Amino acid sequence: MKLEQLLEGLEYEYIDASGNVITDEALRKAAGETGITAITNDSRKAEEGGLFFCIVGANSDGHDFADKAAEAGAAALIVQRAPEFSQGVSAPVLVRVADSRYAMAMISAAWFDHPAKKMKMIGVTGTKGKTTTTYLVKSILEHAGISVGLIGTIESTWREGGEEIHIPSANTTPESLTLQTLLDRMQKAGVAAVVMEVSSQALKLGRTAGIFYDLGVFTNISPDHIGPNEHESFEEYLACKGLLFRQCRTGIVNGDDPKVSAVLEGHTCKVSTFGLRPENDLYADHLELVKKPGELGISFDTEGKVQLHAEVPTPGSFSVYNALCAVAICLHFNVEPSVIASALLQAKVKGRIEMVKVSDDFTLMIDYAHNAVALESLLTTLKEYHPHRLITVFGCGGNRSKLRRFEMGEVSGRLSDFTIITSDNPRFEEPEAIIADIVTGISKTYGEYITITDRKEAIAYAIHHGEPGDIIVLAGKGHEDYQEIRGKKYPMDERVIIREILDADRGAV
Repeated sequence: MKLEQLLEGLEYEYIDASGNVITDEALRKAAGETGITAITNDSRKAEEGGLFFCIVGANSDGHDFADKAAEAGAAALIVQRAPEFSQGVSAPVLVRVADSRYAMAMISAAWFDHPAKKMKMIGVTGTKGKTTTTYLVKSILEHAGISVGLIGTIESTWREGGEEIHIPSANTTPESLTLQTLLDRMQKAGVAAVVMEVSSQALKLGRTAGIFYDLGVFTNISPDHIGPNEHESFEEYLACKGLLFRQCRTGIVNGDDPKVSAVLEGHTCKVSTFGLRPENDLYADHLELVKKPGELGISFDTEGKVQLHAEVPTPGSFSVYNALCAVAICLHFNVEPSVIASALLQAKVKGRIEMVKVSDDFTLMIDYAHNAVALESLLTTLKEYHPHRLITVFGCGGNRSKLRRFEMGEVSGRLSDFTIITSDNPRFEEPEAIIADIVTGISKTYGEYITITDRKEAIAYAIHHGEPGDIIVLAGKGHEDYQEIRGKKYPMDERVIIREILDADRGAV
């Protein structure tokens, strides 16, 4: 593909190795005629005839690797400034842009011939509920016979050649080149609709540039991801979320969220609302808690755009919001109400209030709640089911803020009847030191607790001491299937651990 084809729609200029703009028309035309055989932002993958993106990142600068890309034979570089080249290394065609990361997104879309334009695109943003909502949408649409691809925090997944593809995720929303690679593969596999999580960071950094969404979705917003290398303030975080509604045809938003108007400021799309209040276009009524042996859920009726009775096998009003959001999305695909209700009842999301049947006497669940806000929301919801005891098993990650440990300890001590403090991902810290910080927080409350460093032993203790009517929460790991210790990840899946514990118990009988 010619370089000029990839640059369509971008503002750019050709420069020489000294950073001077090339004005000679013949030289400019020759540069545009350059044939490109591959694109990459990894200098180790640069190749003869390829295009290399010099991305300015938080921890490294791609301009520092321009020399390696040129040595590998790269035909052209996308730069924000003139890079330095070693003596004897010829500079390839240099294309200067204002933002090389944005340019990478646009060029990546063009390289794969804009796969997003050939599928229905659904982008979901918000502080909480993105992952669950995307899986609910996938479940409903697949029940309706629609081939769906999903991209999010846990994985990217779709069906290809009769096989279910699962690719673990490094980011909630992948870098643009990875994202477009996934979309191209999905489109070629016959995927009709893609539902994806769109993080505020992705919107801020332009990872989704070049994609126009059929549906842009907002779940809710609360202070999060504010700090170094993320967002300077809540206001910036909110503004970045709102960018989605300038690159979608229809916005589906939580009309109950107090910040919804701010999120929609400057929007260019049609807007539809969902929530619990009757003024929304789609709303829920007659909410009822559902308790079954070893399971918790909630049922409700929808009113407004569609009338149906639904039940979801996860607890709390936030489960209703997630389900309502999914219903509002799937109405745009003309899915029958009966199909929606059936799919909602069967949908499960790994590590998001994931019920694991251990006993008919008590309920055990796995959840990703790994900060104080998420843990408080979950435990407050579970208390509405009036458990005999609410037991929380959790730890905190190493090489992270100690404040999170204090806060989570205080939340669990205040809301749980009993807490089992254990190890999470200690990384390069000693697990006992992290546990000591959690104890500092929980000691501010009257909550009872015990410390068991080994997570498997902690889970076994919780199961073996479960009493009728208890709700046991394994918090913090969620979908993760590893434990990170001193830079190495060791296999550790709580589902496997539970099965091993139960198998050992049966063998001991």
